[in-house]
Amino acid sequence: MTQNRTIYRDTVRPEWVDYNGHLRDAFYMLIFSLSTDSFMDRIGLDEAGRTSRGRSLFTLEAHINYLHEIKEGAAVRVEASVLAFDAKRVHLYMEMFADEGTEPIAASEQMLLHVDTTNGAKSAAFDTDIAGRIEAMFLDAPKEAPKEARYAGRVIGLPSGPRAVASASAATKPA
Repeated sequence: MTQNRTIYRDTVRPEWVDYNGHLRDAFYMLIFSLSTDSFMDRIGLDEAGRTSRGRSLFTLEAHINYLHEIKEGAAVRVEASVLAFDAKRVHLYMEMFADEGTEPIAASEQMLLHVDTTNGAKSAAFDTDIAGRIEAMFLDAPKEAPKEARYAGRVIGLPSGPRAVASASAATKPA
């Protein structure tokens, strides 16, 4: 039986909208960050679990792909998949959708580290039950996972080579 991949729902609030009338870029990250909190809840690291275990997840790296604009008042939902995990880390992939749309408006991937917070922040292996829930989400990923995680693993950069350099210098010369 497939788990529900939707981990978070919200509405674009007026204070999240920029001067262009769109969701401000920083608030895409806020929505993904709140979605990560929901992921933590799902695997057993909710507030009570974090407090009793003295454990949490820290974000080591996060990438966002802004795919389509979204405006004030729009309902959003975030779906998540575990792309990979080991004893201490989770590679989480999320896509944000407008209302009940089928095409993502943004995508994020994050590398999360499990830490023991009882005496500073030191990496720690997942407890067995938490690791089991992470593994269940990983195994529950769609069989076409590479297609489903189509915005994962991207690198920012301009095309390299003389043509790109020539085009850039031509653009900076006065007319």
